Amino acid sequence: MGDWIELTADDGHRLKAWRARPERPRGGVLVLQEIFGVNSHMREVTEDFAAQGFDAIAPALFDRVERDVELGYAAADVTRARALRGAIATQDSVRDMAAALAALAGSGRSGAVGYCWGGTLAWLCATRLKVACAVGYYGSGTIDVIDEKPACPVTLMLGETDQSFPPGNIAAIRKAHPKVTVFTYPARHGFACDHRDAWHAASAAQARERTLDVFTRYLG
Repeated sequence: MGDWIELTADDGHRLKAWRARPERPRGGVLVLQEIFGVNSHMREVTEDFAAQGFDAIAPALFDRVERDVELGYAAADVTRARALRGAIATQDSVRDMAAALAALAGSGRSGAVGYCWGGTLAWLCATRLKVACAVGYYGSGTIDVIDEKPACPVTLMLGETDQSFPPGNIAAIRKAHPKVTVFTYPARHGFACDHRDAWHAASAAQARERTLDVFTRYLG
């Protein structure tokens, strides 16, 4: 169903994006990548949202520093992924997300969902861009932008044994943003990715259903 398209950000930067679009979309979903690029897993996630009726698009945010990045989950991949992530300014990622949202404009209201790095970026979509809702999965960097106030409903999916998102950070977010919905799961960081050893099937399935409920409520 999906294919690569090209987007242009407001500073002229061109980036690829994986887009999967049903014939009659009931809203748009911006899918924000883990630090491993728009790899096979992220494309599968994008395809799944399209299969549920949403126009889904996953921008290749690493194109700012290196094109066609598609990493696995071994230690060497993690090291390289962190280096790539560190080379990208947050505001540039916001520009690229805005370009992807512009591409979804004809499909009705749009929401954002992100995983890992993308989980933090989903929060920034809610605070800096115009989306109807946002869902963030284990975005540990969210604590660094806790002072930014979401302008739409936000739901967070967090692992109870995620070392990158300790209980104190979860409590801080709940205190600072009592209107944000926070779900926790008996799982580690990356629990929703069935390509990783951290995958927790029951938690992933429940989080997926809750995510679809959010999009159905605010987009459909």
